[in-house]
Amino acid sequence: MSTGIEQDKLALIAEIQEMAGKSPGAAEGERLRRFVAHYYAEVDPEEFLSRSADAWCAIALAQLQFGREFRSGAPKFRVFNPQAAKDGWQAATTVIECINDDMPFLVDSLSMEINRQGGTAQFVLHPLFAAERDGQGQCLQLDAAQGAAAQESWIHMEVARISDPAALQALEQGLARVLDDVRAVVNDWPQMSAKVREIIAAMGTAARAVALEEIDEVRDFLAWLADNHFTFLGYREYALVEEQGADVLRIVDDSGLGVLRLPRQGVSAGFRDLPPQIRALARKPQLLLLTKATTRSSVHRPGYLDYVGIKRFDAEGVVIGEYRFVGLYTSSAYHDSPQQVPLLRQKLARILARAGFPKHSHAGKSLVSIFESLPRDELLASGDEDLSTTVLGILRLGERARTRLFVRRDDYAHLYSCLIFLPRESYNTQTRVKLQDILKRAFKGNSLEFNLQLTDSLLARVHMLVRTPPGAQAEPDLKALEDEIAAAVRPWEEGVFERLGKRLDPDAASELVRQ
Repeated sequence: MSTGIEQDKLALIAEIQEMAGKSPGAAEGERLRRFVAHYYAEVDPEEFLSRSADAWCAIALAQLQFGREFRSGAPKFRVFNPQAAKDGWQAATTVIECINDDMPFLVDSLSMEINRQGGTAQFVLHPLFAAERDGQGQCLQLDAAQGAAAQESWIHMEVARISDPAALQALEQGLARVLDDVRAVVNDWPQMSAKVREIIAAMGTAARAVALEEIDEVRDFLAWLADNHFTFLGYREYALVEEQGADVLRIVDDSGLGVLRLPRQGVSAGFRDLPPQIRALARKPQLLLLTKATTRSSVHRPGYLDYVGIKRFDAEGVVIGEYRFVGLYTSSAYHDSPQQVPLLRQKLARILARAGFPKHSHAGKSLVSIFESLPRDELLASGDEDLSTTVLGILRLGERARTRLFVRRDDYAHLYSCLIFLPRESYNTQTRVKLQDILKRAFKGNSLEFNLQLTDSLLARVHMLVRTPPGAQAEPDLKALEDEIAAAVRPWEEGVFERLGKRLDPDAASELVRQ
C-alpha cells in the first residue's frame, strides 16, 4: 500500500505526463507518458517533490531529445549549464547527461571523477532503457529495459554550478577519459580472466628456480583472485631485458588490456626511475609480487590500484619478464577468513611455527586473532619477517595503554606502511593530523592516506600509508620516532603527572595525581 508521500509522487508524475503528452498524435503522447514514468520511477519521493512539474518535465524532455540519436559502441554525453533561450530550460546547477551502453561501474566512476575535480554529485538519475534504433542510431522505440539483452544507461547528474569555461572543459575531458576506461575494462574483462588461466597453466617453467609448494600456492591464489575476489581493471606483459648496461622492463607490444591498453609499446618508466638496488629485485627468483600501484583507480571506487605481478621464467629458470594485473580487491576478499586464503594461510602457519605456539594454545589463538584483525592489504603485501615482527609486537603489547609504532617499507620503496597503536581516549582528529605531519616529515612523504579502527579495546589502531617520491631515501630512528609519536598523542595531564613523580616522593605524587 502506497504511503502519502508516494501517492504525492505519483500525482506529480501524472502531472508531468500530462505536460509531456501534449503533442500531436495519441501514439506519441502515450510513448512520452511511458518514458516519463520509467525515467522518474526510482527517484526518492521526498527529493522528487522538491521541484515543480515544469522543471521535471523540462529535464526529461531535454534528455529524451539528446538521446534520440545514439550509436552503440561509444558514449554520448555533454556537460552544460542549461539556459532557457538555448536549451528550453534552466537550472542553478551544472548538468551532465550521458547515454551509454549499459555496463558496470558507470555511475560510481563518473562520481569519482567529479569528486577528484573538487565537486560532488548533488542529484543522480540512472534509468535503463531498451532502445530499438535504425542504422543511423535514430531511436525508433524506447521502453523500460525489463531484462532486455541490450540495454542503454541514461544518466542525468547535477553538480554545483561551474561558471568557469576552463573548469567545465576540464570536467568534460576527465569524464571522457573515465568513460573510455570503463568501456576498456568491461570489454577486456573476458580476456583478462582468460589470461589468469593461461598464466596458471604456464607457471611450470618457474620450477627450476621456485619451490613446487610455492608454485602451487601462487596458482591457488590466482584462482582465488579470479573467483570474485579481485576486480581486474588492467593487464600488461613485460620483457626483462638489458639495454645500455641496465635492466629495463619493456612492454610486450600490444599486450595491454583494460586501463593498461596504452601505451602499446615502450618501457616501464616507473621501473626505469627506481634506484639500482630496487631494480635488481626484478632478477630475484620470487614468483609473486603484491603491492599498491602508484596511480589511483579511475574505475569503480577511489583508492590506489592493487598490483599483482607474476614473474616469467624461461626453461632454465631465469627471470625474463612479468605478467602484471592491476585492479581492486573485492569486498569478499576482505571478508574471507585469512585461514582460507591462499598465501595468507601459509604465512600464518609459518608465523605460528616461528613463535613456537601451538595453534590451539592460548597464545596461539591470540596470535591468530591478531593476524586476522590486521588490514588485509597489509597481510598480502608483507613478508614473513615484517609480519612476524608486527604480530608478535602486538601480542606483547596486549591491552596496555601505551603507544607503539610498526613500520614496513614497500619492496619498491614508494611507500611506508605504518601501524600505530595508541590509547583509545587519546585519539581525535587533532591527534590524527599530528600523526600525519610527523610521519610525512620522517619519511619524506608527498602524500598520505589513513584508516582507523576503533573497537571495545583500550587501544585505537591507525593505519597510515606514507607515499614517497621516486628515489626518496629516509631511514629515521624508529624508536625515536615512536617516542615522538607517544609524546604528541599524550594528554597534557600525563606530562604534569610525570613531572610530579620526578619532583616529589612517591606517596605525595600519588596523592596529588589522585586529587
